[in-house]
Amino acid sequence: MAEYPLHLVRRRALADGRKVTVRPIRVDDEGAEKKFFDHLSTQSRQQRFLNAVNAPSDKLIHFFSRIDYERHMAFVCEAEGGDLVGEARYVANADGRSCEFGVVVADDWRHGGVASLLMDALIRAAQARGLESMEGMVLRENAEMLRFAKTLGFVASTDPLRQAMVRVTRKL
Repeated sequence: MAEYPLHLVRRRALADGRKVTVRPIRVDDEGAEKKFFDHLSTQSRQQRFLNAVNAPSDKLIHFFSRIDYERHMAFVCEAEGGDLVGEARYVANADGRSCEFGVVVADDWRHGGVASLLMDALIRAAQARGLESMEGMVLRENAEMLRFAKTLGFVASTDPLRQAMVRVTRKL
């Protein structure tokens, strides 16, 4: 595992004046990560995991908080007070040139700029690692995420094998 990338920690102010810290996840975030996912609405969990998930398993939370900062990178958005209010991550594909991403924001923090801050950090980290493209799967009904991805330069395409899904891809 690579050393913690302290140089990627950024303190930011949202448009409404709230202060947040966008930083790579740490091993000691496991409890906060579990709390974050446990407090998401059913709809937010479904949109993030692309199916109905009551709560991520302890095994998945363990995987989410123990990353190598190279093939698997994750950023969290931490509010003043220490609660996690968003996270974005990529996992490099086997080809070593592309990665798959996911992003989710706490329901009461949506539409405030958290997702944009997280995705900016994630895209920059992927570019710095030399990855050439980033892709993700989005539920077709998730029009908000599809619009957001488009503003970030992702191109949407249909997946003929999964009619309920749209693949979004961006060259890095």
